[in-house]
Amino acid sequence: MAGNIKHFLFRDGRYYARLVVPKKLRPYMNNKSELRTPLGADRRAALRAHPIAVAELMHQITQAERRESEALGVAVAPGRYPLTDAQIALRSYRERLAQDEAARNQSAHYAQVGIDDGYLHNLREGIAGRLGDTALIELVGHRIDHFRDLGNTTAPTGSTEWRALARAVCISEYEALERLMERDEGDYSGEPQHPLLRNADPVVDDLPPVSLQGLFRDYNASRQLVGKGIEAERRWKPVFEALGKYLRHDDARRITKSDLIQWRDTLLLKLSPKTVSDVYLAAVRTVLSWAVREDRLGENPAENVRQQVKKIPRSREQGFTVDEAEAILKASYRYEPLRTVNGVVSEAPQASAAKKWVPLLCAFTGARVVEITQLRRQDIRDEEGIFVLRISPDAGTVKTGQYRDVPIHPQIIELGFRGFVERSVGPLFYVASNKKDPVRAARTSAQIVSRWLHKNNLIVQSVAPNHGWRHRFKTVGREVGIQDRVLDALMGHASTTAGDAYGDVTIKTKAKAINSIPHYAIE
Repeated sequence: MAGNIKHFLFRDGRYYARLVVPKKLRPYMNNKSELRTPLGADRRAALRAHPIAVAELMHQITQAERRESEALGVAVAPGRYPLTDAQIALRSYRERLAQDEAARNQSAHYAQVGIDDGYLHNLREGIAGRLGDTALIELVGHRIDHFRDLGNTTAPTGSTEWRALARAVCISEYEALERLMERDEGDYSGEPQHPLLRNADPVVDDLPPVSLQGLFRDYNASRQLVGKGIEAERRWKPVFEALGKYLRHDDARRITKSDLIQWRDTLLLKLSPKTVSDVYLAAVRTVLSWAVREDRLGENPAENVRQQVKKIPRSREQGFTVDEAEAILKASYRYEPLRTVNGVVSEAPQASAAKKWVPLLCAFTGARVVEITQLRRQDIRDEEGIFVLRISPDAGTVKTGQYRDVPIHPQIIELGFRGFVERSVGPLFYVASNKKDPVRAARTSAQIVSRWLHKNNLIVQSVAPNHGWRHRFKTVGREVGIQDRVLDALMGHASTTAGDAYGDVTIKTKAKAINSIPHYAIE
């Protein structure tokens, strides 16, 4: 009978994996007394799925134990997840490479810093066994403590076992630095050369399976806690669904570099190399790197899986020319919706307004199209005589997650924008609805404008409307002498130097900059 199998439950015609939550852990698991995973109504299929389901439930219990330990200020039970010296060294090596990848993605300054020759010398001394315990503690003691906290080792500091582990970690660190120096030269093909790492068991821990989809959800949740990641969740969800479908399993621990290379090659049969590189591989690499940093995985198999992209030669400027910009703005400002023979307008007023005002606002703010189509009446205000629009995440989405205020150019006001705003209620460029997602509605409005411009042959094929206006705005701003710091503040770009982070770019400073941009000949 199914009931005789440990952690196996049959109820109401369906099978479940079941695990009782210890009382002391229930506060860390939403006060649940037990965990269940449905296995379906077919007994054979349920029995096949049962071990993996129980392992996943055990992993949830383990995570609760860790949360309890953190709350009590104590480490994970010593030796709970024992690893060999070689396994710890291999895991440390892969963690260091994952940290390096994350740092290179975060800032250009990181890769410009060299590696201390004295540090390399000390590692060689440690590998040779010529360092005393105090020197080894200073050199790699923090790494050993990290793995002790994870329950991977119980070796007492200074013992023979501890010194053997310290030497293994020195090997790991030295090999990782070799890879870092190779990366500084653009070479990502290096593999560990020392036999300790090359012959180590690749299974770096004995934890239960880790759900790939679960990692993706948790990564997004961690980003959204700090006001980021909304766009990534939308764009990357199909990526992880596609990877799961290709793998035919959901265990991130079972993913290998070979799996991802074959998946990449399959994607190239239907997607462009740029999409595969910049969306699919980048998404997986980012989430798995996060999982390594959070100790959810021991390695990132996507770390060195890349796809080369052919560089498209540029035959013209990136932004609109003066003639192209004025042609768009003339058509935009003069736009009138079509009427039936009875004089009825079938187009929503908000759609007509989007075609009329959105290109003008993009031209004079450098904003992304969706940042404009999501504007609401309350996002426009008069501040001490300066007419200002606020681009805010509250209205829908902002790539940086931060609001910014942009004064409205005098030409837009002269063309009647203030009156349009005062007559409006709620969203300016889409119809408000309790059932309608504002982000999706703003994107739909942006697509309406884009289709109308393309239909009227107003967009050059090699220029995207979104970036075309942003490039033009920055080009014109530099031509009239606006400081890059001010242009960055207007466009929502990050500061390029630490000094730029000091002080504020005020509304008055921004208004002075906006007012210096010349009018377009559109009337």
